Amino acid sequence: MSEDNKAVARRFYEIFAEGNVDALGEVMTEDAVVHDEQNPFPGEGLEGAKKLITMYREGFPDIAFDIEFQVAEGDLVATRWSSSGTHKGAVMGIEPTGNRAAPTGITIDRIENGKVVETWNNWDTLGLLQSMGAIPQPEGAQA
Repeated sequence: MSEDNKAVARRFYEIFAEGNVDALGEVMTEDAVVHDEQNPFPGEGLEGAKKLITMYREGFPDIAFDIEFQVAEGDLVATRWSSSGTHKGAVMGIEPTGNRAAPTGITIDRIENGKVVETWNNWDTLGLLQSMGAIPQPEGAQA
């Protein structure tokens, strides 16, 4: 069961990178609960996840994900991921800069019957905003 649940979590990142939001229903329930303070579509379940993926894919059309590691126990899967992409489109009102961004994060998914029913995301939003030029880097900080 743990390996099956890990595969479901990994498939989400494949779908995200491909931009194939029509396939998202393979791995997420319609009423999935998404806990992510930076999500501009809270409470919208599967449709909100589709909007989120579309928004980031429009802003970073070459987005890619690497799964660094996963741990699974029972119905929970923790995934440590890194991503990268070039800011080529507007994202949440931030015009494209052409800058490369590489945020990292940790996601915990609760999976029932082969689909995500609840997810918690914690990722480097500040790093993303700094690489997009929306927030200045502190003096002496490494980009």
